[in-house]
Amino acid sequence: MIGENGEQLGIMSAKDAYKLAREAELDLVKIAPTAKPPVCKIIDYGKYRYEMARKEKEAKKKQKVIEVKEVRLSPNIDDNDLNTKMNNARKFLEKGNKVKITLRFRGREMAHMSKTKYILDDFAEKLSDIATVDKPAKVEGRSLVLFLSAKR
Repeated sequence: MIGENGEQLGIMSAKDAYKLAREAELDLVKIAPTAKPPVCKIIDYGKYRYEMARKEKEAKKKQKVIEVKEVRLSPNIDDNDLNTKMNNARKFLEKGNKVKITLRFRGREMAHMSKTKYILDDFAEKLSDIATVDKPAKVEGRSLVLFLSAKR
């Protein structure tokens, strides 16, 4: 049992603890219910909830959300188009996002999947100065997928 000012009041029954809380016109709150014996504290519960919410909000503010941006390519992409897509991926990586490069196949292109894997390899190679390969190229349905993330 912990008092309203933070002093330890020792081990006591729930009735006695509740009685002390009533006398102080505050609430009896279980701080650590799994401990043996459970730890209770006499506090203003509304104020306690407010403080917890504020701490949570502060912690959330300091987090950085990493998004996964997607760049779609086709097997018969030209060099200039590939460079444009590469510049887009570079911008995403510089902002700290992960990049998913998808090489999509349609119709008869499916028969030549293995011959076009070099496009993804070149893409990763040209971005190797700022990016590392998270997951190597792998077939997912009608597409080859490669994940890149910024170097630390």
